[in-house]
Amino acid sequence: MDTEYPYFPIFLSVVIAVRNQAGSIEKTVSDTSAVISSLASDYELIIVDNASDDDSIAILKSISGESGQPNLQVYALTEEVDSDTASWVGLENALGDFVAVIDPLADDINFLSAMLNKAVSGADVVFANNDEKPLQSFAYRQAHSVFNGLYKWFNGIHLAKEAPQYRVLSKRVVNFILQHPQPSITYRQLPVSGGFTRANLNYSATPKMMPAKGLTESIDRGMRLLVSTTRGPMRLVTSLSLFGAAANLVYSIYVVAIGVFKADVAPGWVSLSLQQSGMFFLISLVLLVLGEYILHITRVSNQGPLYHVGQEFTSARMTRCDKLNIEESASTPTHIASGKFEGGS
Repeated sequence: MDTEYPYFPIFLSVVIAVRNQAGSIEKTVSDTSAVISSLASDYELIIVDNASDDDSIAILKSISGESGQPNLQVYALTEEVDSDTASWVGLENALGDFVAVIDPLADDINFLSAMLNKAVSGADVVFANNDEKPLQSFAYRQAHSVFNGLYKWFNGIHLAKEAPQYRVLSKRVVNFILQHPQPSITYRQLPVSGGFTRANLNYSATPKMMPAKGLTESIDRGMRLLVSTTRGPMRLVTSLSLFGAAANLVYSIYVVAIGVFKADVAPGWVSLSLQQSGMFFLISLVLLVLGEYILHITRVSNQGPLYHVGQEFTSARMTRCDKLNIEESASTPTHIASGKFEGGS
């Protein structure tokens, strides 16, 4: 039985990032188009191919032909990037009044109607969190929990709960993010910290399929997000440095007091060893965080764009163009309207 959706008189852009989904991309595009075409008066479906090495591009070119799906915009990246950066490629090229970012393997497209209902009612940002999570390794789940705890401590935002990847943004929010340096990185949390009216919704749907995420790649991405969106780690560096100096001073006073009031002081090998190990631990931790900041500064100052679009193509049919009617004006001269010109040789 077909699902009935509310109808919104808006121009809706939907962004989907895919990689190596040649076996399912045609069905994904067809199902997504069927839903969003029944939701909005005008729409575009933006597919960002994240450097697939299968036949995804060939299939996308086929289904965007005259007999294929209308209103498709396809951007093919030359190198694989993280999911947030891939999504941003579509976001910055979106034309809609509202832009939805969807992972077709993890998110339920049918919940988009509830999100749009909140958006058109006044929410600039609408997040949707799926209560059913895909299975991941124990190490990844622990690292994920630690990262979100640290990010909330530093920035006051729990990214997984307050800023999940499934979202609807108004054009005003997208324009706001465009004004920031490296929007492909900060786009994840800026809609929450920018002071916009937002709504957080929860739903429950079994994810279709979710490939296991690499722990090393996720740690690298998390560190980059931490040092690029908050000053918290740098504040931690100064706090550790202050604590180390204070501890060293207190310990020096303790050593002097022992030397003055104790007559039978043993050689200070143990105390010296403890002092050295504690200081080296603090110094190592400080250097770790400083090193991440240095890497980030180097990346910002020397690195070019985080992505490059190798191919770009659109559907042969755009339904919003079909709605444009050109009427003959009453003031148009008859010889121009009929295609006949006078006075020429």
